[in-house]
Amino acid sequence: MKDKRVLYVSSEVIPYLPETEISSMSFEAPRMVNGNGGQIRIFMPRYGNINERRHQLHEVIRLSGMNLVINDLDMPLIIKVASIPKERMQVYFIDNEDYFKRKATYADEDGNFYQDNDERAIFFAKGVIETVKKLNWSPDIIHVHGWLASFLPLYLKTYYSNEPLFENSKIVTSLYNQGFNDTLNTELVNKIKFDEIPEEKVAHLSSPDYFNVMKTAMDNSDAVIVASNDISSDFEAYLKNLEKPVLKYHNKEEVEQAYLDFYQTEVLD
Repeated sequence: MKDKRVLYVSSEVIPYLPETEISSMSFEAPRMVNGNGGQIRIFMPRYGNINERRHQLHEVIRLSGMNLVINDLDMPLIIKVASIPKERMQVYFIDNEDYFKRKATYADEDGNFYQDNDERAIFFAKGVIETVKKLNWSPDIIHVHGWLASFLPLYLKTYYSNEPLFENSKIVTSLYNQGFNDTLNTELVNKIKFDEIPEEKVAHLSSPDYFNVMKTAMDNSDAVIVASNDISSDFEAYLKNLEKPVLKYHNKEEVEQAYLDFYQTEVLD
């Protein structure tokens, strides 16, 4: 992986959020690439339950200040950054007062799914891409973790399809069984079509449950990694008909070599 550039886009990363399969692998995968001579960037949302003082987040003024249009509304983009101790890895945080100030990730204290999770996911996808453009950093691989990051493949393959910075970038989506039981806002399709994304590209999202959100991500990716040992039979059936490289689940002892080999022989081949 020497000198290869890998962009990690995740809904959760330790140590900023509690340990889950997603937050753990979103730390381990970049650490593995970093340790094998690759260059990495990590992006995640700046949820309100992340302790900025403890983790020493600070705003990057030169990257902040633009507005992103989400469903005909101008939403200010704020970029913050922090370093993971002892790992020489920086994490960029996508922030916005309306979408990410609340003191939780996906649901309120009563467990009610946020009604604007769809817009938060669109904002996150656009925010990452616009920030990478400002950094002028062209990734060889873009690796997506978690459903809140799952619109990034769709936007890269459609809305940003003519962006030269990503012309040769390969997109990998990791598939986890850590999803959501509710559905996203049923107006999601119209909000994405506002960005002049063709209707056939969002056909799955007429019923925006976890399965269909991830199907849309996989359809717009160049490769898929099964990151949970136990995925649903629906996902297993869908993967069998997916005509692109798929890496099966590997345990912790095997994961480093499996990911590095997959990146180099299947994704970058």
